[in-house]
Amino acid sequence: MAAAAGGAAAAAAEEPQAPGPALPERLQRREAERQQGVERQRQQREARAVQEERSEFVLAALGRERQAVEELLAAGPPDEAAARLQALQKLLTDSVRCLAPYELRQAQEAVARLQAALAARRQQLQPKKRFAFRALRKGAAPGAQPGPAEPADELPAPCRGVAEGEPGGPPLCGFSGAEGRELELGPEELLQRDVVLAELRGCRVRLRGNANTLRVRDCRGCTVLCGPVSTSVLVDGCSECQLVVACQQLRTHRTRDSRFYIQVTSRAVIEDCTKVSFAPYAWSYPGIERDFESSGLDRNRNNWNLVDDFDWLASDKPSPNWCLIPEEERVSCWD
Repeated sequence: MAAAAGGAAAAAAEEPQAPGPALPERLQRREAERQQGVERQRQQREARAVQEERSEFVLAALGRERQAVEELLAAGPPDEAAARLQALQKLLTDSVRCLAPYELRQAQEAVARLQAALAARRQQLQPKKRFAFRALRKGAAPGAQPGPAEPADELPAPCRGVAEGEPGGPPLCGFSGAEGRELELGPEELLQRDVVLAELRGCRVRLRGNANTLRVRDCRGCTVLCGPVSTSVLVDGCSECQLVVACQQLRTHRTRDSRFYIQVTSRAVIEDCTKVSFAPYAWSYPGIERDFESSGLDRNRNNWNLVDDFDWLASDKPSPNWCLIPEEERVSCWD
């Protein structure tokens, strides 16, 4: 009898155990979501680490190039410094996506200071030369050749401002304080010069040639047509303007209700701007191909529709401060 009881117990032990109760579906979903969240956090940490490593690498490279330019400006030929500075500008342009906004801004300001220093160095080495600025008479027919230069005391004052952030910077060529005028500078006057247009009202400006930099500040209701600029264009405090520019870098601050027709090799940057719009560069004149070659700009590279708004950090929604100009509204003939 004891043997029979033992056999029954052994048989009961060999029987498969019934599975425990399954987790409720709600708990399973919560666990799956938790695991997905952990995985996302891990991927984000890895992405941040890679971005920080790239940023450190780029900043180190920019620092080395900046130091090399500074040494050449102190003791080397200006042309050699200019070539190295252009390489620095290209490195910055190609590295925009690797830098945080404040890092990019600091690097841009450093390049602007070097450009001002290069212009000052060239100015020191060149004999003083008086530039004669020509102006088209008001109301001249589109496409007409400029008439004889007006007397110097009747011309808008050539702007003798200084480079951004450089109180003791070199004199710059350009125009300031004019109203309702047709203004023009040619290739010889512009070649690798730093140009400033300031406090213009209702003017039409043609810059046919290859400038080094262009700064447009505090202008209202103006049209600016500009040939290729070797480095940067800065637009600040303007309203109701149309600007046609080709450059490596475009920065726009405190500007509203304005349209830009651009060829730019980096991404355009706006800050504290409203109602600004963009379209491809659309101006031509005799000799423009030569000016593009002199500027070093790549005509096949144009990021006209890539704009970074430093006041709009949301990545999932477009900035309300800028837009593209509809094709049917774009100007194709300026002369």
